[in-house]
Amino acid sequence: MTLYRQLVLFTLLLFFVLFAGTWLAKLESTRSFLLNQLESHAQDTATSLGLSVSQYAAADDLPAVESMINAVFDHGYYRILRYSDPWGKVLVERELDVTIENVPAWFIRLVPLKTPEASANVMAAWSRAGTIYVKSHPGYAYKTLWENVVRMTLWFIGSGIVVLAAGGYILRVLLRPLVLVERQADALCRKEYEIQEHLPKTKELRRVVEAMNRMTGKVKGMFDEQVVIAEGLRRQAYYDFLTGLGNRRYFESQAKARLDRRESESRGILMLVQVNDLQELNKQRGYQPGDELLKRTASLLQAATENYTTALVARLSGGDFAVFIADVAAESGKALAEAIGSQLNRLTVEQLSLTDNAWHIGMVGYESVVSLERLLSEADLALRTAQQAGPNIYEVRYLTVESEKTPLGQQEWKGILDRALAERRIVLFAQSVVNAGDNSTMHREVFSRILQEDGSLMSAGLFLPFAEHLSLVEHLDRLVLEEIFKLDREGIGVDRLAVNLSPASLVNNELRSWLLDRVAHLPEAAPRINFEFPEFGAVPHLELIKGFSAAVRQQGHLVGLDHYGRSFSHLGYLKTLQPDYVKIDKAYTGELQDAESDSRFFVASLCSVAHSLDIRVIAEGVETERQLAVMKELHLDGIQGYAIDRPKPLLAGEEEGNNRE
Repeated sequence: MTLYRQLVLFTLLLFFVLFAGTWLAKLESTRSFLLNQLESHAQDTATSLGLSVSQYAAADDLPAVESMINAVFDHGYYRILRYSDPWGKVLVERELDVTIENVPAWFIRLVPLKTPEASANVMAAWSRAGTIYVKSHPGYAYKTLWENVVRMTLWFIGSGIVVLAAGGYILRVLLRPLVLVERQADALCRKEYEIQEHLPKTKELRRVVEAMNRMTGKVKGMFDEQVVIAEGLRRQAYYDFLTGLGNRRYFESQAKARLDRRESESRGILMLVQVNDLQELNKQRGYQPGDELLKRTASLLQAATENYTTALVARLSGGDFAVFIADVAAESGKALAEAIGSQLNRLTVEQLSLTDNAWHIGMVGYESVVSLERLLSEADLALRTAQQAGPNIYEVRYLTVESEKTPLGQQEWKGILDRALAERRIVLFAQSVVNAGDNSTMHREVFSRILQEDGSLMSAGLFLPFAEHLSLVEHLDRLVLEEIFKLDREGIGVDRLAVNLSPASLVNNELRSWLLDRVAHLPEAAPRINFEFPEFGAVPHLELIKGFSAAVRQQGHLVGLDHYGRSFSHLGYLKTLQPDYVKIDKAYTGELQDAESDSRFFVASLCSVAHSLDIRVIAEGVETERQLAVMKELHLDGIQGYAIDRPKPLLAGEEEGNNRE
């Protein structure tokens, strides 16, 4: 029972005790007063009537005596009037039955009234001629007593209602600080840090609120400190403070993670950009102009690649920069190199470079599975070739499965995707995610494949970038979700499925409304769904995803973040979004090859920030037993990767391909 209800009940109890005591005291005082009145009334009547009939009694005029007694009896409120001779013989008697109107019988039984009696002598000369006996009627007393009780009870009831209403309101006002403290505590459980600005005037409540504010501030400080430590570790390990780009370590870890897919087909470009004569510029003009040149170069590279969602730009060392873009046609690299070169020509126009020979670019495009070391080697060779060719030159090289093979163009990709979506040639694969403690299955993540016209399977890593570029990703998401909504738990052998959803699909109002309606009306046998969003795509749409999360959680579904830690976004966004779990990007797990790896401290800090918000942490891309052992030491909640399970067809009977997400 709430404190408010307890206080209200206690107040009502006190009021009832007060009412009962006052009611009984008032009843008894009124009863005593009426009895005294009746007794006085009876005695006065007996005395006055005795004196009045004395003269007639002396004359032995009994009819006159009887007339006077009748007159008094008819105009009074008596039960018995009796005149008897000195020897006790009744000469005249009037009697009225006791009938009490408008008074409940239970009240008469509950409050008995002893009817008073009185007598007076009737004198004739100096001798007693008789006796007058009077007994009052109790009806008047009962009626008066009942009316007083009713009035008093109604007054108390009215007063009780007023006291209850006014007291309840006053109690609510007085206890409002406690309600706010409760709300503050609930917010703290949700990892929201509310501070009460208005302090109550009551000293005890003021101390409680101040203590709660201090505790909330300290908890918020602890969380902010964790975020600062995690971001500090990440920046020290992966951030170039001068340009704001990732450093060489960040570039290599991210590029390896994107290359290490073991797919039958893979494509993309890697570009090395070198700013010339940086050391000479520092010698002649000082370090500040050199820093300005590097910062300007970084901003130009970011501007030139902003339309590529998978672009990775980093500063390797000195004046050397790298640009890596996965899942794009190799032939598009030439146009990108030309565009970047055109942007870098501004360095000369703005007189930031020492000479007109401001830059060189070496680029390699690939269309098959290849290592980062091979790409860097080929890109470096292209860079040296460009340097030998002259100032401000770029050189492009290609690595293909068949050198004569011509990469697919945008229109060809559009045709392939349009036909695949129209014919619903989507095959679903799934990979298990297990609890780190007991290896029980948490859920299975769904990956989509396109069944090509020749019967082979194409992984999402190849067609998804083109689907996003051609604005077809919403159609793809809807098609995948429609297939998942047809499934039941028994058929797939698991209660939960995780599905990657593009933020662009939520931006589409029609698709979002359709999805929320379908989720709300899923049959009981259907699996619950974990909707996963990539971190770099979710951060710009926090409020949209937060609203979507609240809606689907009411139906038992969850929301997760994929590629956690890939972007340099402030980790405080977790406090706003509150996902159910996050998946640490495989670029970080890939570095955890042994227990002494310094990356484990960074991963541990990411876990600490998430766990402080009651967010579960899953490591993705766990490929080896060594990685698996390190992950368990870091107390992660879940693990996903080839060390646990390989992607398999979601439904039995479908052909299992060798592609991997």
